[in-house]
Amino acid sequence: MGETWQWLYPPPFLLSLFLLFKFFTHLLRKSPNQRKLPPSPPAFPIIGHLHHLKEPLPRTLHNLSLKYGPIFSLLFGSCRVVVIESPSLIQECFSGKIDVILANRPFQIFSKHIGYNFTTVGNAPYGEHWRRLRKVITSEIFSPLHLSRFADVRREEVKELIGKLYQKSRQNSSAGKAKVELRPLFGELVFNVLVRMLAGKKYYGQNSEEATKFVDMVYEIHKHATTSNPADFIPILRLVDYQGFEKRIKKLAHRLDTFLQSLIIEKRTYSYKHTIIDHLLSLQQSDPEFYSDVTIKGFIVSTLIAGHNTTSNTIEWVMSLLLNYPEELSKARNEISTHVGDDRLIEESDLSKLQYLNNIIFETLRLYPAAPLLVPHMSSQDCEIAGFKIPQGTMLLGNAWAIHRDPNLWEDPTNFKPERFQGADVNVCYNYRYIPFGVGRRACPGEALASRVIRLVVASLIQCFEWQRVSEEKVDMTEEIGILMPRVKPLEAICKARPIVKTLF
Repeated sequence: MGETWQWLYPPPFLLSLFLLFKFFTHLLRKSPNQRKLPPSPPAFPIIGHLHHLKEPLPRTLHNLSLKYGPIFSLLFGSCRVVVIESPSLIQECFSGKIDVILANRPFQIFSKHIGYNFTTVGNAPYGEHWRRLRKVITSEIFSPLHLSRFADVRREEVKELIGKLYQKSRQNSSAGKAKVELRPLFGELVFNVLVRMLAGKKYYGQNSEEATKFVDMVYEIHKHATTSNPADFIPILRLVDYQGFEKRIKKLAHRLDTFLQSLIIEKRTYSYKHTIIDHLLSLQQSDPEFYSDVTIKGFIVSTLIAGHNTTSNTIEWVMSLLLNYPEELSKARNEISTHVGDDRLIEESDLSKLQYLNNIIFETLRLYPAAPLLVPHMSSQDCEIAGFKIPQGTMLLGNAWAIHRDPNLWEDPTNFKPERFQGADVNVCYNYRYIPFGVGRRACPGEALASRVIRLVVASLIQCFEWQRVSEEKVDMTEEIGILMPRVKPLEAICKARPIVKTLF
């Protein structure tokens, strides 16, 4: 899946396979099993349905579902893909025995090399190794108790963000307000939170060769993780390493592994902080086979890939919506003033009192889920969904973006209405029609951490600053291409420090 689909028009040498492909397609159409597949549009030779896939992909798939129904099948090259777009199908796929069958991940060259040969929690096949990884993450790494130990890290990074904004507002205008670009500030904050939790170090904003090297590598990883690779869908291209993708990924993986190994060696030798790496190294002493250095490096990579852009993008969407809906922004500020006051910075312990703020986050994730198509699943054996036969090795995509905007499920679905969540238990009341972090065995294990960071950052920005749009026009909410669908334009806004900031700084 990825950032652009321009590569999907086949190079001339592939067209030589046209007649062979048509012959096998003709045979498949006569096969009884083929007729039991979900409905599908006409396919092209070699590329299958890739020519249908315009960006943003969730919108394109939703348009296809309007014609073919809430479950339909596609061919991404030679890869069979089934798309589902209804809560009942989500429930059928990700509960009970079929959830186990669909608990694998697709083979991708990027995941093979960056994901330590499919051994990380994000890309490992379902089985004993994955279950142990998942258990460690949920009961050790991201448990409420363990997350609370890093509350100071999150508080310090938020306070630093507030300080940066305050300095900009003082330096750039005699009126005490300034236009600021928020995307890089949110990215830096989330990056530093994650790396400080992992390694006890602060890399972003540090003028050192080590910091620059690591930040550049992580951003290069994010770039490749969200860019489609044609060889993942057209296997013959793997023989020639089309566009040199695998060569680049191997080099990047080697650089990353060398860096992370040096980090582990440093922590093993000079451990002085209670970080996630320290904790994993202590577990390594009692079970060195499972908690190998490769496993620890896999934890680091998984956390950075899954947690960085998704969290910072969501914060940017929240602030974009609040700028377009100043009444909702005012309600959130009044709630903070009532339950926290204006004489101290908000703490994580205050967040549970801020129901309207939580509703704002819920509504943002409904409109702009962090993973609009969830993370792809892969069937480990033949199965059946909604009466259709799903062959082994089929990729499954759940279109959360479309489900969250379905007018049959949500009143006035495209409008921002935090009140719709008022007094509701999201997990109970909305269940399979609200799935911003996925569902089933392979739902996002970092939801608790992401929720804490997003709510604390947004609440602090509301408490500490007055916010305005840079012009009378509403903020452009167009989504960018790519699997995460971030804003197409980095968010800019006018901020003015409130009295609480002047007292603190």
